[in-house]
Amino acid sequence: MSLDVVDLRSFYASALGRVAHRFVGAIIGRRWENCAGLSMLGVGYATPYLTTFRESAVRVLAFMPAEQGVVNWPEDGASSSALVDATMMPLPDACIDRVLVVHALELSEAPTELLSEIWRILTPGGRVIIVAPNRRGVWAQLEATPFGQGRPYSRGQLRELLRDTLFSPVHEAEALYVPPFGRPYLLRMAGAFERMGERFGLPGGGVHVIEATKQLYRPIGARKVVRRPLPQLEHALSPTPAGIGFGGSRRDGDDQAAR
Repeated sequence: MSLDVVDLRSFYASALGRVAHRFVGAIIGRRWENCAGLSMLGVGYATPYLTTFRESAVRVLAFMPAEQGVVNWPEDGASSSALVDATMMPLPDACIDRVLVVHALELSEAPTELLSEIWRILTPGGRVIIVAPNRRGVWAQLEATPFGQGRPYSRGQLRELLRDTLFSPVHEAEALYVPPFGRPYLLRMAGAFERMGERFGLPGGGVHVIEATKQLYRPIGARKVVRRPLPQLEHALSPTPAGIGFGGSRRDGDDQAAR
């Protein structure tokens, strides 16, 4: 399922979109507080969250999937955005320190290939933050926002997907506890919803925000060897005592020969 870039831009220009940007961006900012001298990449529609890193990071790029469309970003200066195939990005191996994935994983037809490509371009020890709809949250149930599009994920599904693509999760959080409605009184209470959800660790946030680091080698678990006793074997043929044959004893045979 694709989501048009015009719809995404309109959402983040709305009052509800600004609330989403505020709370999701706060988690991202706390995790990546110091990005001085690092190269950063946003995949999907991550530009609302990338702007804050432009002054500190040495390089900030925005790659938008071909089925979604692209907008010029930033609005001032040279453009740092590009329309790409997210599973075949035009970057060399191990060249990016931080990757932010927003409005991409849940819309991708090949999420494993997408994360494998991100693994390829990340430097050793590089980190990725994924923002994905929470399948247990209200935001994923309503199609009025971009977080109601595509495939939502549970926390366990995200962990499994990351580990399958050689990432190790290091931090997990949820955001957007406020209902996804643009009513002014709800937006005024958004801060209270968010503080309550974070304080008590409630599971109904609208999105997962999960950070993972690139693994260089696949961990190999120790195999537990189970020793089982061998079954008792029965003799296939019983030994025949010497002197006993099909025709009787040897003496009987000699008597018959003498006759």
